[in-house]
Amino acid sequence: MNKLKHFVLGVIACTTMVAAQGQTKITSKNQLLGSRNVITTSVPFLTITPDARAAGMADCGVATYADVNSMHFNPAKYAFVEKKGGLGISYTPWLRQLVPDVSLSYISIYGKLDDYSAGALTMRYFSLGSIQFTDDYGASLGDQKPNEFALDGAYARKLGEKFSMGVALRFIYSNLVPNLPSASSVTVKPGVSGAGDISAYYKSDTKFSGRKTTVAFGAIIQNMGAKISYTNSQNKDFIPTTLRLGASANMELDQYNMLMITAEINKLMVPTLPYYLKNAAGGDSLDAAGNPRVKFGKNANVGVVKGMYQSFYDAPGGFKEELKEYNWSLGAEYWYDKQFAIRTGFFHEPLTKGNRKYFTFGAGLRYNVFGLDFTYLVPLGQQHPLQNTLRFSLIFDFEAFKKQKEY
Repeated sequence: MNKLKHFVLGVIACTTMVAAQGQTKITSKNQLLGSRNVITTSVPFLTITPDARAAGMADCGVATYADVNSMHFNPAKYAFVEKKGGLGISYTPWLRQLVPDVSLSYISIYGKLDDYSAGALTMRYFSLGSIQFTDDYGASLGDQKPNEFALDGAYARKLGEKFSMGVALRFIYSNLVPNLPSASSVTVKPGVSGAGDISAYYKSDTKFSGRKTTVAFGAIIQNMGAKISYTNSQNKDFIPTTLRLGASANMELDQYNMLMITAEINKLMVPTLPYYLKNAAGGDSLDAAGNPRVKFGKNANVGVVKGMYQSFYDAPGGFKEELKEYNWSLGAEYWYDKQFAIRTGFFHEPLTKGNRKYFTFGAGLRYNVFGLDFTYLVPLGQQHPLQNTLRFSLIFDFEAFKKQKEY
């Protein structure tokens, strides 16, 4: 049954595409600055960008203009959506450099409730493909198909002509070890949790170089919720509570051409693993209760709320390491006649916190009722797990469909 535990941990590591290096004996904080200390959480599939438009701008979406897939980055944007309703379907083959059948599917639907508010529902389904399980002696336990999903509901409302706020609730189900027998000491079960988002969005029209320009700012704290566990153990893992901040500028170059530039930063609001005091044998020194003694950083075994605010000052390497826990991305989107778009962007994560760095390229097409987007990801570095990642999104406009039927 230990292999079941190893599988769960392996899935988490593989999905986030990072791995923490083992800790060696450290005598000062400065020695920690060059060592890898990655923040890991459970259900990391919640952090994968589901739609091709935002992915084409290197995962920028908190401050871009509203669309059917606004749930993932900023539900508050739904209050400013121009259409009365729509449906989005997205599909991403994931980590195809490592495994052939892992994928993320995403469905979103929204509707304007009135001139000031809107509601939305989404479902995210992450399939880990077919996996053969074995026991501790190598005997086959059969092929299984682990999967995870999340169901979301959101409400957004304008609090002024230029400002809106949104809230979202989320049900999370993570079944990484389905239909397998449990050992006498460990009961393996699906992980279940609930979470919520709170977000804000501001946009204003202005002039830049004589051209009409819309500037926007967005912010969200997402996945605030209970820890999750896959066994009957009292130990539970944090879900990926994340802070996102961003800005964008959308300029009308002329009657047919439009260009948007956007920038975003994000940070996981979960505790950073501390550096523990070592004993003479090189292992962790334990206190009277059997817990490791923290030498640098803060105790990571804390509650959800404390973990959120502690995440801003608990890096064992001090303030310099804390700054490395912020990822940033830049994106651009060009539209011709509001029908054809090209996109690009760059995502950066510091070396010691995961080292994900990649360029993205994408395109979009809008034609009456339907829209289509796709994105291609180009990571920096050879043999990268994200190599050749593609995303596809299909958009269906309810309002355009209704008008077409009337004619």
